[in-house]
Amino acid sequence: MVSNHHKNRFSYLALWVGVLGVGIGIVVGLLAGVQPLLLAVALVAVATVVSFSTSFEQTVLGLLILRSSLDPFSAQQIPAAFALGLDALTILYVVVLLLTGRTVQTDKFWWFFAGWVALQSMWIILMPLGALALDGSYLPYGLREWVRLFSWVMVYLLVMQLKGKIPPKTIISMLFLALILPTTIGLMQMFVPSLVPSFLSGGGGEMGHLPSEGESRVRGTLGLANTFGTFLLLFIGLTWWKLNQSQQRWPWLLLLGLLAFLFVGTKSLFTLVMLAVFILVLIAPKLNIINLLGGLLLFAIVIGLFTSSDFGQERLGSISQTPLLNPDIDRWRAILLSQGDNNSFNWRIAQWTFLLQAWENYPIFGTGIATCSFLTVLHNMAHNDYVRALTEQGVVGLCLFLIFLGTQVIRLVQLLRSTRRGSAQNELILVMLAILLAVSVGMITENIWSHTTLFFYWWTLFAIAGWNWSELKDPEKSASVNNSLLDFS
Repeated sequence: MVSNHHKNRFSYLALWVGVLGVGIGIVVGLLAGVQPLLLAVALVAVATVVSFSTSFEQTVLGLLILRSSLDPFSAQQIPAAFALGLDALTILYVVVLLLTGRTVQTDKFWWFFAGWVALQSMWIILMPLGALALDGSYLPYGLREWVRLFSWVMVYLLVMQLKGKIPPKTIISMLFLALILPTTIGLMQMFVPSLVPSFLSGGGGEMGHLPSEGESRVRGTLGLANTFGTFLLLFIGLTWWKLNQSQQRWPWLLLLGLLAFLFVGTKSLFTLVMLAVFILVLIAPKLNIINLLGGLLLFAIVIGLFTSSDFGQERLGSISQTPLLNPDIDRWRAILLSQGDNNSFNWRIAQWTFLLQAWENYPIFGTGIATCSFLTVLHNMAHNDYVRALTEQGVVGLCLFLIFLGTQVIRLVQLLRSTRRGSAQNELILVMLAILLAVSVGMITENIWSHTTLFFYWWTLFAIAGWNWSELKDPEKSASVNNSLLDFS
């Protein structure tokens, strides 16, 4: 039985959200006369706002699932609009909770996360003041990057509001629906590329790779093969977790095989190293012959598929023409070779060298957030997140970046120790720790920090991992939510 007091609170919430929905409808409706695409945006925005007030839990889950399908529309700024809309809805929802005297769910790590992102705004302030290498004309790039980080904080906060309303296993199970469109498009890119829409068939290769690489690598809906690879690694980890939690294992084995097949199709060399790190961390705490053989078998299948293609063999062979395996090639020769040998590793050495030379002139606070692409003759991102942090934000920024990564590791280790060994929550945290360490290694040669979709789901999981999985508040409401959701758990 719901009291009148609670009814009034829900009425206030519906009123506030309804007013905002009408306002959005009017403003964007006027803009639709100039740009017809905004008409669809307006309708979606109003429907989402109204849905927030009537079906909050289902709406949040729907938004989480939708994110993996938006990157093909980056030219139309749809992912950016989605992020800004999600930020606005989250802030509105939290404000209404505070006005109605209800609890806003947070945890200690969220406050650290929010403080860390707030501290990043210091570089946004320094740039127009002339304290960095580049002047205020580059501010829009840094501001856009800061808003992207802020959106991650909002995702974390929004997911936290589901605490006690939906079981964690149900949320994670629903996230698998985010695989449907990316994997379907990925399979089409592999087997029937002629049927892939033109906006999904563009080149996704990076500077310094083989000329034909853009068309030969699987990208799904994420635009770049490397971005798709890290996205798949995250869901390979979740599938492994579901495999060990479910009584019917064969559907998850089939899904694991499909994801591994697409993972190889990205033809990304650095993700193979990430997979090796992931498997090593995953089996290390409970090393036995079965886990060891299982991990080795998974890695052997992936390596076997990778080396079975001419492109895979060529990628592996190219390593021998780098300073990594060839003592006759030093750094400067690698830089010269990078101008025409199509060796992506030598290209990276050149880019890192040029960026570090730029950093030497501004060692403390760097050149400014999101400025790497403007600092070298290669006009590209750093392809090393540690070099990026050092160059763009100096020694101060690199230290903050390492502290941020280290705090995540500490948080997961604390949760791992505080949960019962072998429980679903404990096993998920171990998988997440393996993913985090793999990502930290992958950051040495890739722009993983820019993989927005990966971190969108990462922060969703990070928020859920800290809940008390054995406790579910408001069981009547939770039961009604579960009855209305597709339960995969």
